[in-house]
Amino acid sequence: MRKLIILGLLAATVAPGVASAQSYNEVRRSQQHLREEQRELREAQRYGSRHDIREERRDVQDARREVREDWRDYRRSHRDVYRGGNWRAPFRYNQWGVGARMRPDYYQTRYYINDPYRYRLPRPGYNQRWIRHYNDVLLVDVRSGRVVNVYRSFFW
Repeated sequence: MRKLIILGLLAATVAPGVASAQSYNEVRRSQQHLREEQRELREAQRYGSRHDIREERRDVQDARREVREDWRDYRRSHRDVYRGGNWRAPFRYNQWGVGARMRPDYYQTRYYINDPYRYRLPRPGYNQRWIRHYNDVLLVDVRSGRVVNVYRSFFW
């Protein structure tokens, strides 16, 4: 009986937090809605009056603000995904640039980001992998060891 009471209390405290957090798809939908409003603004600028244009601009600004807030809320509620912190590697930190050549020690399979879509990273090309190097994310051509793209301080 005691276990059931404790489980009930845990569920009551966790459920409101889960219910209030927005899902990734909801945030994406609000971003799509923003794009539609931007299209409407462009059309209003072509064919509408000044009053219509002002209203459309205000609507687009409000939608942009909402999308930024939605992404901020999403990142706050999914801190485990975007967590930085004390990430250890058997080598010291180097600030890699595009075109630099890395030794294979730096891009072993244990440093691969296996699910780049979880972090909203673009799809890697053929023979390319996203690598985590401390708090940076590097797109590396695994055949030549060349750095193709760099996102600095991606993990905070």
